Amino acid sequence: MCEEKFYSVRMRAAQNGPHEKGGKHISGGEQLSTYDNLKNAVNVLLEKALAHSRGNPDFMQIQFEMIDKPIKKLRPLPIGTNEVESVEEGQAVARNLLEKAGVPMEIIEKAYEKIAEYSELRGAILFDIRSGLRIDGQNEKGIRVSRMDWLTTNFEKWADHYEMPRSQRVKEALVLATKVSAHPATVAELCWSDDPEYVTGYVASKKQGYQRITKLKEYGDELGCRIFFVDGLSDLHSYIDYLEKQPIFVQWGDNC
Repeated sequence: MCEEKFYSVRMRAAQNGPHEKGGKHISGGEQLSTYDNLKNAVNVLLEKALAHSRGNPDFMQIQFEMIDKPIKKLRPLPIGTNEVESVEEGQAVARNLLEKAGVPMEIIEKAYEKIAEYSELRGAILFDIRSGLRIDGQNEKGIRVSRMDWLTTNFEKWADHYEMPRSQRVKEALVLATKVSAHPATVAELCWSDDPEYVTGYVASKKQGYQRITKLKEYGDELGCRIFFVDGLSDLHSYIDYLEKQPIFVQWGDNC
């Protein structure tokens, strides 16, 4: 893995035209791939977009480019599961986890007041824990965390060890949360999917790891959420550059 050239393969799909022309976001995803595996990577992302529960896309873009930066390796965040019976209980658990991670409760409540406004964004919003303001300046787009992956064989070893399902969804979410939490400016992340058939979400942080919460929205709800609570951003540009362009592999166990 260390010697090969890798490519960032990215997909986005929408319905009723492309995202920038008001199309409804259907799916997005990415992989890091060797040249020999590019066809397989493209097919995996194609299938993900064509079989999504949000609907059938009429716009899709798949692109790849060679990575010209050294790839950082990160260990996956520790994982825990919080079983809840209702959305209300799940959201209470999320608020508690965010506060324990270092987000002041008044900032948490300010963010929750804005969730409906941010729910249709393709990417994440950056929320300053000091001012209580959104600071990414990306309007309807949000920040897309990119150039990240976890080799399937290594992920499956991790999943078997921790008795977790070998789920592509778990893999992708944990990779993203691990990359975001690794930056010193990130305090915590709050996320649940826009997939109407998937109600589990999570709070992730350096302090508490990746904490799954089994119900953060009602079944059938297409509104998602992804908020990065941040602090100490002396250089916002470098933080966004890290999220969007720094390539990382998550790796569990021995180094290569």
